[in-house]
Amino acid sequence: MTKGGASYGLIENGALALQAGRIAWVGPADELPSDYSALPQQDLEGRLVTPGLIDCHTHLVYGGDRAREFELRLEGASYEEVAKAGGGILSTMQATREASEDDLVASALPRLDALMDEGVTTVEIKSGYGLNIEDEKKMLSAARRLGKERAIRVETTYLGAHALPPEYKGESDAYIDEVVLPGLESTAADGLVDAVDGFCENIAFSTEQIERVFRKARDLDLPLKLHAEQLSNQGGTELAAHYGALSADHLEYLDAAGVEAMAQAGTVAVLLPGAFYTLRETQLPPLALLRQAGVPLALATDCNPGSSPLFSPLLVMNMACTLFRMTPEEALAGLTREGARALGLSDEVGTLQAGKRADLAIWDVEEPASLAYRIGFNPLHRRISGGEG
Repeated sequence: MTKGGASYGLIENGALALQAGRIAWVGPADELPSDYSALPQQDLEGRLVTPGLIDCHTHLVYGGDRAREFELRLEGASYEEVAKAGGGILSTMQATREASEDDLVASALPRLDALMDEGVTTVEIKSGYGLNIEDEKKMLSAARRLGKERAIRVETTYLGAHALPPEYKGESDAYIDEVVLPGLESTAADGLVDAVDGFCENIAFSTEQIERVFRKARDLDLPLKLHAEQLSNQGGTELAAHYGALSADHLEYLDAAGVEAMAQAGTVAVLLPGAFYTLRETQLPPLALLRQAGVPLALATDCNPGSSPLFSPLLVMNMACTLFRMTPEEALAGLTREGARALGLSDEVGTLQAGKRADLAIWDVEEPASLAYRIGFNPLHRRISGGEG
């Protein structure tokens, strides 16, 4: 995918020159400068080359399992009912607190491998299941270690304002004051945080409480993201846009005012069809309004133990097309170019352009649309991360 050329930015009979882990040149093979003729050459035999996939919203590090809650929802319980009964995020909180950092790394590696096996070269990983300072820090430290265990770029996000732990029941303001804000300061001081997120929802935190988190993040010069308008319209997206957030994520209940605020701020819409599917939602994100306003559309797995136990970016593309009526081209852009934008990494990854990191996915397909078309089939031929692979 490069600027110009045919649909998808496709270059027929193209060539890439890689040097020192970067893309040195890209274009038609018959225009390859002689400067690169001495480099080792590989014939990819007509395969499709795209940027490495970018999963810009995950909860990959956690303890425990919530298969029983899947059964409960099938029996009629709503996401809110499960959460209020002590399940949901709080169930994972308990298991995460009981797990050691080594345990969290060991359990997350197979999940990470599943993403990498489908071409992911950059992944965002959130905290949010510790819900105290020590265990939020443990999660972020585990996420950092994953980036050392595997050849993948890991971006970490502090999500202390994810849910209210039982020891703070009925005292959400005190939780923000005593855990979320000092926890953010501590994890940032330890170099564990690349961005800050929150869950603005009627079962989580209000816009006023999230704004306090945003102010602290701004003081620490950290970029912002927000879970917003997933189950109801709380106005979180407008707040996120006001603070120049990189992205607002979920957005099923987003209204026209929120769309306009995102467009004005350049905030990316991160759509998460896995959660929409798993929770059997019927309220679709406002795709027509987002397109009309020119809001960038990113996609991600939202892989987590409860609302989106999904570890296949290729299935995300298919779901986005089938459930949200996105085009295959939008879906591929959503997991490459726009995913990079949602992480503030557009200068580094997401497109095949000279100077960017050599993160590539090479596919055994003839048409780019095949990546979104097939279900349960992985055509990845080779994955290259930083020029290696």
